[in-house]
Amino acid sequence: MNAKGRVFKYGDNVDTDVIIPARYLNSSDPAELATHCMEDIDRDFVKNVQKGDIMVANKNFGCGSSREHAPIAIKAAGVSCVIAETFARIFYRNSINIGLPILECPKAAQAINAGDEVEVDFDTGLITDVTTKETFQAQPFPEFMQKIIKAEGLINYINSEKKA
Repeated sequence: MNAKGRVFKYGDNVDTDVIIPARYLNSSDPAELATHCMEDIDRDFVKNVQKGDIMVANKNFGCGSSREHAPIAIKAAGVSCVIAETFARIFYRNSINIGLPILECPKAAQAINAGDEVEVDFDTGLITDVTTKETFQAQPFPEFMQKIIKAEGLINYINSEKKA
């Protein structure tokens, strides 16, 4: 499984209130949440993001409230992967649970720039900055997490296992 897209780059401590502002939490519709994704930190994000694009951030991405709405908004906006130095633990788990691939790789997070084209191989954890030709090694997902992501989330995975 791979992801390839243009990079949107953010700094340290991007919290869930910035990813999806609390004023929009009266909706649980992914498409509606996507229209407000990142608007308080990057007004042009929703206008410019395309299906498959990748977010890259520094330390502690997804800190703050433990709302699932944040990774749902990112995924519904079309982002195929988030790469960061570190993630808040609850954001990490929520992302996997809804099928949003996220990778911790400090070297990649520091070196990759906004607008770069990046390719990610989830099976090996290899991150390639196509723009600069640099490669970085992240920890690949364990097999069970890959199955959850391929199923588009934990609930879909559990339901597919019940049918098998």
